[in-house]
Amino acid sequence: MGYKSDIEIAREAKKKPIQEIGDKLGIPHEHLLPYGHDKAKVSQDYINSVQGNKDGKLILVTAINPTPAGEGKTTTTVGLGDGLNRIGKKAMVCIREASLGPNFGMKGGAAGGGYAQVVPMEDMNLHFTGDFHAITSAHSLLAAMIDNHIYWGNELEIDIRRVVWRRVVDMNDRALRQITASLGGVSNGFPRETGYDITVASEVMAILCLATDLKDLQRRLGDMIVAYRRDKSPVFARDIKADGAMTVLLKDAMQPNLVQTLENNPAFVHGGPFANIAHGCNSVMATSTALKLSDYVVTEAGFGADLGAEKFMNIKCRKAGLAPSVIVVVATVRAMKMNGGVAKADLGPENVEAVRKGCPNLGRHIENMKGFGVPVVVAINHFVHDTDAEVEAVKAYVRELGSEAIVSRHWELGSEGAVDLATRVAEVADGDSANFSPIYPDDMPLFEKIETIAKRIYRADEVLADQKIRTQLKEWEAGGYGNLPICMAKTQYSFTTDPTRRGAPTGFGVPVREVRLSAGAGFVVVICGEVMTMPGLPSVPSAENIRLNDAGEIEGLS
Repeated sequence: MGYKSDIEIAREAKKKPIQEIGDKLGIPHEHLLPYGHDKAKVSQDYINSVQGNKDGKLILVTAINPTPAGEGKTTTTVGLGDGLNRIGKKAMVCIREASLGPNFGMKGGAAGGGYAQVVPMEDMNLHFTGDFHAITSAHSLLAAMIDNHIYWGNELEIDIRRVVWRRVVDMNDRALRQITASLGGVSNGFPRETGYDITVASEVMAILCLATDLKDLQRRLGDMIVAYRRDKSPVFARDIKADGAMTVLLKDAMQPNLVQTLENNPAFVHGGPFANIAHGCNSVMATSTALKLSDYVVTEAGFGADLGAEKFMNIKCRKAGLAPSVIVVVATVRAMKMNGGVAKADLGPENVEAVRKGCPNLGRHIENMKGFGVPVVVAINHFVHDTDAEVEAVKAYVRELGSEAIVSRHWELGSEGAVDLATRVAEVADGDSANFSPIYPDDMPLFEKIETIAKRIYRADEVLADQKIRTQLKEWEAGGYGNLPICMAKTQYSFTTDPTRRGAPTGFGVPVREVRLSAGAGFVVVICGEVMTMPGLPSVPSAENIRLNDAGEIEGLS
C-alpha cells in the first residue's frame, strides 16, 4: 500500500481563508494582519484586549529521546489538537517555527506529518512571515554596532579580547564556527576572533520567545551582556544604544502567527529556539494568548523530555506563570526497539523482547515528568508495521508505572485516529489533578541547580566542572544573577552527554565544558559534552533534493 508524502498531503489541503480561522477564535478581521491568504499575525491591540479572559487548560506534548526511527512529536501535537476539536472541544495548537538550516540539512520540516499537519507547509518551512530574518537582522545590527563602537574610539573601554557577542546566520555552516574578523588593515577595524551560531541559538531568539510585550522585549534586549572591560565589568547592549533599533526590527516578529491544521483548526506557529542548545519552546506570547482564546492549548517542547520539557517547566512556565494540566509523552514501538538494541535496518520484524528492553527510556521520562507534579498520559504514535503484541508490551509497561498508554493513529487518519487520545487527555486536564512546581527554587546556588537537573532528570552521579567554571558561576551570583534558571545544552539522543548511550543509563558524570550568561533572556546556558551551537550539514544534505518542478511547485521538502 502506497502512502502519500507529507508535501503531497499538504498540497491537497482544502485551506480556508485565514479570516475564517480567526472567526473560530473570535478575532475580528481588522486585528489580523494577513501575509497572503493563509497566514496572519494577530495584532498587539487585540492581544491586550483579551488579557481579562479566563485561561484554558495547557497540555504539553513531549517525547522519549529521539532516535533515527522518528517519534512524531509535532505530528502528535497537531493530531491531538485536531482530535480535541473533533470531540467538541475548543482547542488550539502552539508549535515552533522551523529553522532553515536543518531543513536543508537532515532534520526536515517542523509542521507535523501525514494527516496531522499544519499548513501552509512550504511557507512554514522556508521564509514564513520573516520572523527569523528579523531576529537575524537584529542580532547582526548589535554585532555591527559593537565593532563600530570599538572602531570609533571605544568610549566604553571594551576589552576586544572579551567581546562575547558572536554573530548568527540561519544556516548549517560549520566553516563559520570560529572566524577572525576585521582583517584587511586600519579602515576595517581591530582584528579579533569571533564566530557564528545558528539563528535559533541566538539570545535574541530566546528573548523574543520569553518576552511578554514590546516594553519587556526592549528591556531584555538592553540587559544582554555583549562584552567585558579589562576589569571584567560587563558592557550591556543598552550601553551600545542598540536596544531601541533592535526592538524596531522585531516589532512585527513579536506578534504570533496564525495558521491552520489540515482540518482547518487554528494554530499559532511562533518562535523557535533549539531545544538542545536553547530552551526549545514556542513563544510565551503565542502560548499565553492561545490560553485566552481557547479552552485547551496543545503545545510541544523540543526533543526528549529531558531537554525540552525540563526547560519548558523550569524556564518558560517559571518565567511566564504558566502551569500544564497534563503532559503527553510520545513514544513509538520502533523507538522502543531501537532503545532495546535493534538497528534501524532491522526494525520491521516483530520483536516484543526488544520493545520491553527499550521501555526503561520511556519509564524514566514518565517518572521525571511526574516529578513536576503533573499527570502523564503516554501517546503511542502508531506506525503501520507495529504489531498488536508490541503495542501491548508498551501499554503493560506504562500501566505498571501508574500511567496509561493510548494508541493514536493521527498520522494515518487525522483527528479520527486521535479521538481516544483526545478524550483521555481532556478528562485528565479537566480533573485538575496537576500540582505543578519547578524542580528547583530560584534562590538555589547556580551549581546546585545544574546538579539538580543532572541528578534528578538525567540520573547522573555527578557534574564534572573545573574550578574556572565554578568560579565563573560564583561571580555571576555575586553580580546578582544567582536567581536565574539553568538552560542545559547537551545532546538530545541520550540522558548522558554521549549520543550513543541509549536506554536509561546509570553510572555516569555530566561534564560541563562552558557556561554562558544570557542576562537578557534570563538564564545561564550550561554547555555539556560536544554539543554544537552551529550545526554542520551531513554528507548528503537534503538541499540536494530540494527543487522546483515543472509546475513551479517545491519538491523535496520533508
